[in-house]
Amino acid sequence: MKKVLVLLADGFEEIEALTVVDVLRRGNVDCKICSIEDEDVRGTHDIIIKSDCNINEINSEEYDAVVLPGGLPGADNLKADCVKELVIKMNDKNKIVAAICAAPGTLEYFNILEGKDCTSYPGCIEDKDKVNYIEDELVVVDKNIITSRGPATALMFALKILEELGYINEMEEIKESMLVNLYNKYAK
Repeated sequence: MKKVLVLLADGFEEIEALTVVDVLRRGNVDCKICSIEDEDVRGTHDIIIKSDCNINEINSEEYDAVVLPGGLPGADNLKADCVKELVIKMNDKNKIVAAICAAPGTLEYFNILEGKDCTSYPGCIEDKDKVNYIEDELVVVDKNIITSRGPATALMFALKILEELGYINEMEEIKESMLVNLYNKYAK
């Protein structure tokens, strides 16, 4: 069973964080909500989530992926040294590093997006000359880096993480059970 950390800091975007946790757990991934500070973490819309673990208890060797939700000031709060150390270790081992909305800006801050294909919420990548910024894709994958646009793309982002973890059958079953096939009918 694959193991994934979803990092939360105060001010995280609830849809982006909890959609990932929900989809990965539906796919039988061991997905942990990991706080970088207190056990209870307050989202940007005042929803309080109780974390499963704290970043100080984590051994990055045990995990296959790390996910950074966006939201402000959540993405900025993820620029902490403890997060940087964990994300860089996982990236250096080619483990999945996924970020959505404002959080790709956090990856940029950690200097791991240079020369990479990526996307984000508009305006969250400061130096687009150093990355291959793709504005017209909902989710962008470049080797082990997965980035996505924002709250409306959270489901596609979560499904892509599941796919990149190798859970193809589970991803297809979840898409069917969650009626994702209706997206194409109504998306215009």
